[in-house]
Amino acid sequence: MKTIFGPINSRRFGRSLGVDLSPDSKQCNFDCLYCELKPAKVVDRQSSVLPVSQIVADIQAALSEYKDIDVLTITANGEPTLYPHLSELMDAINQIKGSIKTLILSNASTIAQKETQEALLKFDSVKLSLDCATSKCFRKLDRPSKSVSLQAIKEGMLAFKKIFNGELIIEILIVNDLNDNLEEIEELNQFLLTLQPDRIDIGTIDRPPAYNIQPVNYEKLRELSLGFDASLPIVITAKAPKEGLKYNYSKEDLLQTLARRPLTKEDIELLFTQEAKEWLQELLEQGAVVEVPSSNTIFYRTKEK
Repeated sequence: MKTIFGPINSRRFGRSLGVDLSPDSKQCNFDCLYCELKPAKVVDRQSSVLPVSQIVADIQAALSEYKDIDVLTITANGEPTLYPHLSELMDAINQIKGSIKTLILSNASTIAQKETQEALLKFDSVKLSLDCATSKCFRKLDRPSKSVSLQAIKEGMLAFKKIFNGELIIEILIVNDLNDNLEEIEELNQFLLTLQPDRIDIGTIDRPPAYNIQPVNYEKLRELSLGFDASLPIVITAKAPKEGLKYNYSKEDLLQTLARRPLTKEDIELLFTQEAKEWLQELLEQGAVVEVPSSNTIFYRTKEK
């Protein structure tokens, strides 16, 4: 089962079984500074292509061994939408997966292409990367092939959102001194307000990167998250330090904070003192704060007036 990895437990999706569409080598049209794979020349198409039958056989064998899978996560050592038979593969997977959900992790480079959109429509959840909203940042951080246009990615995302009935998730990875400034966040904010994805995950480097770059700390991620409009479903995916970040919010502090940015259950556990949690519970009972489910995540936010 050369294409299979895991299962692993995902906070957002449950027990996930990974499917790698490029297990033998990196085949990608990006050479992101933060990639954990070794640097490699960018490519616009896969030169080493596995047959659909082999991937499906691997998945069937894995599902017969692991009976408690919640989601099949399609990925690659590189970009999975470069796999030329993705639509055919998804037709086959959807015939055998039963109630298991499907997810793809993509850099969004080909999202403007009709054939990519047609393939992605066959997934339950689609997670697309968008680290930068300006071309200068995009070229410096994600180092794409010359054939890839940030404007085309944005237009493709907007077009895909209109026709996709599943969960659309955007992932932003923050890198120190590259896209960790309020100007870049505001550009992202304006685009995401138009796109209206189901969830926006903000994280930073958590594995050794290919190049000499640095992550930002949790406090910086939290600060940047406040630069997004309060209506956007922002999730900070980086782990907060266990000590030193507990906030003893008053009722007024809670209302002001939740009006600026909704917080998840994980945020509450990480950031709130016990007293603050009790104030939150009281506000929930009073109806001043409400729970809003979105894309396998519970958000707490102030009640809309």
